[in-house]
Amino acid sequence: MSTMMVPILAAAGGGPAAAAGNTLVVWFSRSGNTRVIGGQIARSLQADRFEIQPAVPYPDDYFENVALAEREREAGTRPPLRASVQNIASYERLYLGFPIWGMTAPAVIRTFLSTHDVSGKTIIPFVTHGGYGLGNSLKVVAEHARGARLLDGFNLERPQERQTIEQVNAWLDTAR
Repeated sequence: MSTMMVPILAAAGGGPAAAAGNTLVVWFSRSGNTRVIGGQIARSLQADRFEIQPAVPYPDDYFENVALAEREREAGTRPPLRASVQNIASYERLYLGFPIWGMTAPAVIRTFLSTHDVSGKTIIPFVTHGGYGLGNSLKVVAEHARGARLLDGFNLERPQERQTIEQVNAWLDTAR
């Protein structure tokens, strides 16, 4: 997965009309960057949306959050979620968004994928990171999304809200 725009909808089997109704945009965002992208994708595709939230929120303090994320990663923790998608079976496509934490996906992504049956679904990731790349995040998604089809997605380095919306719109335009 690179920072170039990838025609995901064409690869996933249709444009926005085909996506509406059977597509869920799901994301985890601590600071809001990934939330901006998730909201834009859901609006553009007229898709349902779900924000992954841990039962116990992550610390607001960046350094406390980094330390907790490292402990979770080292221990293989799967923190409980505040809510789950009750009708996950009704979706064929999941756009899955998350930030990169310590060169991997946050622990709540492992929890989400291991507590929802995503077998037979197409997963299209959208990822934000601070410049160090995707690390092993896609491997983590593949390992925890058994039986799902993982497509190339979208990733954005150091997003700013306006730039983010412009880049997501340009990406979606190539996918129609």
